Amino acid sequence: MNASPRYERPNISLIEPNLPGYGIDLFIGGMEGAGDLAELRERNITTVVNCAVNLDFNYAVSPFPEEANPDAIYGIGAVRYYKLGLIDGDGNPETMMLAGFYMLRGALSQKLPERPTYPLREKGNVLVNCRGGRSRSVSLVALFLHIEARAKYPTLDSALDHVRAMRELRRDEWFETPKPVLVNAARRAAEWITLIDSGAAPLALAVQGSRSA
Repeated sequence: MNASPRYERPNISLIEPNLPGYGIDLFIGGMEGAGDLAELRERNITTVVNCAVNLDFNYAVSPFPEEANPDAIYGIGAVRYYKLGLIDGDGNPETMMLAGFYMLRGALSQKLPERPTYPLREKGNVLVNCRGGRSRSVSLVALFLHIEARAKYPTLDSALDHVRAMRELRRDEWFETPKPVLVNAARRAAEWITLIDSGAAPLALAVQGSRSA
């Protein structure tokens, strides 16, 4: 059981305004903020990336036009919703943080087709959330800022400190926000992303495979 005190912080915190290369505002929140559609609309948040495996939202606000069941819990959502599903601690495969980075990059970069089945094409701001908005979401957003705004955040630690401060995490809880195992996963993911983006990943994987053969 976690005996650390739970301090008050905003339901949603602005982490990076006008994100370089994307021109949107990037937010972090907990379950209260991610579940408040009025606040999401007020902040022009059109995309939500949920990092928590033990938390879900039903954003469906109307059924698909062809759906005959009015009680269905699926349909057209109020926001574009992406689910990563991390454990807040041990138990995640090492590559899940890497997957989270590319999911977030994809959420920001997707170009949706002009079809009725893709009604939410508006490009607004992005919220990354977990249950409390203090560990899983913090580690993923710090990784993303370090990679996508490297001139401003040359190290993962500089990105982490920025996110912690903007999220209003108390300094006496920084040792567990994010959990160390998630910070380590973000460091490993940063190494992989650097290789992948440089085009060196296939060669590195081939070398690794030959050594293990």
